[in-house]
Amino acid sequence: MQTSRSEAGAGLDKKNKFTIRMQRKLVVLFCLVLLAFAGLSVRLILINRDNGDSYKKQVLSQQQYSSTTIPYKRGEILDSKGTKLASSEKVYDLVLDIKQMNNKEDYVEPTIQALEDYFSIDGDQVRAYAQEHPDSQYYVLKKRMSYNEISDYQQMMADTSQKEYNQYVKGIWFEESYKRVYPNSSLASDVIGFTRTDGTGTYGLEEYYNDVLSGVNGRQYGYIDGDDNLQRTTEAAVDGYNVYSTIDATIQGIVEKYLKKYNDENKDSTREGNGAQDAACIVMDVHSGEVLAMASYPTFDLNDTRNPEALIGSKLIDVSGNSTDTVINEEIAASMKQEENNDLLVQNLNALWKNYCINSTYEPGSTMKPFVAAMGLEDGRLKGNESFECTGIIEIGGYKIRCHNYTNGAEGWLTIGESIERSCNVTLIRIAQVIGIDEFLKYMSEYNFGLKTNIDLAGEARTASLVFNSSTMGPTELATSSFGQGFNVTMIQMITGFCSLINGGYYYEPHMVSKITAADGSVVKNIEPRLLKQTISAETSEKIREYCVQVVEGANGTGKRAKPAGYRIGGKTGTAETVSASGTREKEDYVVSFLGYAPAEDPQIAIYVVLNRPNAREQDLETRKACIIAKNILTEVLPYLNIFMTQELTDEERAELEAMQIEIREQLSANAPASDVSGNDVSGNDVSGNTTDTGGDSSAGDTTAGENSSAAQPAGDDPSTTGGDTANGAEADNPYVNSDGQLIDPTTGEVITEDSDGYDVPVSGILENGAAGDSGGDTQNPME
Repeated sequence: MQTSRSEAGAGLDKKNKFTIRMQRKLVVLFCLVLLAFAGLSVRLILINRDNGDSYKKQVLSQQQYSSTTIPYKRGEILDSKGTKLASSEKVYDLVLDIKQMNNKEDYVEPTIQALEDYFSIDGDQVRAYAQEHPDSQYYVLKKRMSYNEISDYQQMMADTSQKEYNQYVKGIWFEESYKRVYPNSSLASDVIGFTRTDGTGTYGLEEYYNDVLSGVNGRQYGYIDGDDNLQRTTEAAVDGYNVYSTIDATIQGIVEKYLKKYNDENKDSTREGNGAQDAACIVMDVHSGEVLAMASYPTFDLNDTRNPEALIGSKLIDVSGNSTDTVINEEIAASMKQEENNDLLVQNLNALWKNYCINSTYEPGSTMKPFVAAMGLEDGRLKGNESFECTGIIEIGGYKIRCHNYTNGAEGWLTIGESIERSCNVTLIRIAQVIGIDEFLKYMSEYNFGLKTNIDLAGEARTASLVFNSSTMGPTELATSSFGQGFNVTMIQMITGFCSLINGGYYYEPHMVSKITAADGSVVKNIEPRLLKQTISAETSEKIREYCVQVVEGANGTGKRAKPAGYRIGGKTGTAETVSASGTREKEDYVVSFLGYAPAEDPQIAIYVVLNRPNAREQDLETRKACIIAKNILTEVLPYLNIFMTQELTDEERAELEAMQIEIREQLSANAPASDVSGNDVSGNDVSGNTTDTGGDSSAGDTTAGENSSAAQPAGDDPSTTGGDTANGAEADNPYVNSDGQLIDPTTGEVITEDSDGYDVPVSGILENGAAGDSGGDTQNPME
């Protein structure tokens, strides 16, 4: 028995023994498992790195969750003094969660009743929709409601005294978004542009600075996780940046007022339609390239961009984009308005929305002549003391080219200054012949003709194919180019190049924006004037200024009507034939213009007025009206910019100024609120309402066709000391001007000079409604 037990124990020990071989196998197995885990870990890390977001979205998509977009606020567009030109207002879409309303039968009727009482929603329509879509959680009932439209409902829901009622109102909520608003309607419409329904900028600053003005939407995520816990994550929206334009809203309003006045006085005069096919003006700071005003007529309401009434008086554009001879009247406009998705309406609106000042090209005419004179003087081929003979007609390349005054005989021998003063084509041809083709083309490029100015506005036209080059310019082309025919330019090209002619030769890149700020007001970027090159020397520039002054002040000057009372200015008139779409010259259609600067002694601003195909029997004689528009604008703008008179007023000029003051008072009385029609409504930063709707309606002091359009010299006292008690535009004697037209202290009677303490020139811009703008700062009408 003992032996058997020993043998059994020995067998058991042998069976349970953990051999070395087994240990090795276990180690190998452990290592394999460890490697597998390591490989799996590496794989998970790589998957998370490369596809983590994708898998995260898949997981979230399998869970119950909600996602709400938090809209960003588009940045504002402001003028140079902070007046809002474009802003965004929060609006609300009314949304009904039918599933939540149907949770209890007690909720249905109180909720529908609330929709009827507070939002005028058809209750039967809601009931029908709820019956067909009982699980709907997003039923939009109204869109883009203002806060005032929803405030009564919100107050009711927050009122604890109405708990017995409002506790049964369920499923009504509001989805927030922003609506673009333009406080001044049509003011600077060409410059500002507008936004589409998706918030994307179209035309003007809205398009060019779309990425700057746009922000980033935020989002709020909420979902129920596997443990039935509510999880919520919020990513805040990032608002867009604000853009400060170089535009001065007061100057812009003055410009638009006189363009509209011109249209009102000349529409339907010879043919049906507007006073001109296009009337436009740019005012620019000559020492920086900053655009102070840019406008054209017709204009449009930025808050109602698709309204065809703005097209009335314009030529109809057909569905192919070609201009016709048909003029859009009220009947045609009404028919466009009735048809949705109308291709004809779209074509005509696209033409209206374009900015004539940068988008349209034309032949500049005689405004080119100062550029030509500068070429010869700068190149050294002219010394400035030469004279050239006008024979009335000159034959070049088999073509007879006439001087504009050839019917009255030849001009004879003229100096360079006299050639520009009289705008003699023949002598300018002879000057261009002295310069030669190669030098002429070199300076054309220096002045940036044929090149984009790169102004920061959407839609600037390219003109590279519309100017001559060494292969296309021969003697005839050189001759016609000397007086601005045969090649095309844009308004922005002309005024930018002209600024370099009269500011010492410095060519600045034109620009519309001076700075960009964040929503909190911090400056993101300052946009400084950009000097690109020097086109001519200071000495040549001085000569050109002298010649341009002769145009306005000379005995035979063509720009006399552009002179504002009390100021010396320089400039050049222009008349150019137009070219039809088929390429033929239209002998009866012209582009007339005035390109000038002020003051003559120390140029500060340049002004360019263009009338494309004016509504007149003899369009080539309408240059005088371009001059009158420039004169009226400068009469108001120069005092506003604190640029003082340097000349004594004549009796005629004093009468013109008094006539304009009467007109200003009438505008204030007609447009100001009944509670306050005093001059205090005129502010240096005052923009309210649709400026162009009333500008120039009064015709006090004017005669037919604008030939003697009255102009006002708003001279007066320091606006900070003006009493403002001449209500209702009372036409009392002006206590601030003596019989000699000099400014005086109304208390002491002493003459106030530019060096007097506290002296300041008051604002003269009269804008519709006369309501104070964002910056306050009331200013009494200086002649009251």
